Amino acid sequence: MGADKSPRKWSVPAVSHRTLLLAAGIVVALLLLVFGIERWAFSPATESRGAPAATASTPSSGLPTIPAADLPPEGKAVLALIDKGGPFRYKQDDTVFGNNEGRLPKQARGYYHEYTVPTPGSPDRGTRRLIAGKDGDIYYTDDHYETFRQVIR
Repeated sequence: MGADKSPRKWSVPAVSHRTLLLAAGIVVALLLLVFGIERWAFSPATESRGAPAATASTPSSGLPTIPAADLPPEGKAVLALIDKGGPFRYKQDDTVFGNNEGRLPKQARGYYHEYTVPTPGSPDRGTRRLIAGKDGDIYYTDDHYETFRQVIR
């Protein structure tokens, strides 16, 4: 009972170009879904989540105010992105802000969305944020939600 010492020949079934293209398309679609690329690729997704449109007047909150022109340059840039619905730099941007500290006017959950205002030199997102309400009200914090000033346009 001897073992066959002849080399094995492997055969690969023929695959059509159409099948290869279909498989490649499926892989690309799955990668887009897994890595969340569809979030910034399709602007209606961000608009449906409540990014406010620019308004000529700002609802009053009773909080201290800051004119939009006095925001830091990075804040002005983020405000412009909010107005046009993105795209945003951080995955946490345009997510619901829960107002858990209760420092903003009380609203239903989902009313507020938060956006990172980058801090030059910071190794992470830093402490500066813009919070946008569905009615066009915008709030700025530079101390990670300890205090807020309403942005006046």
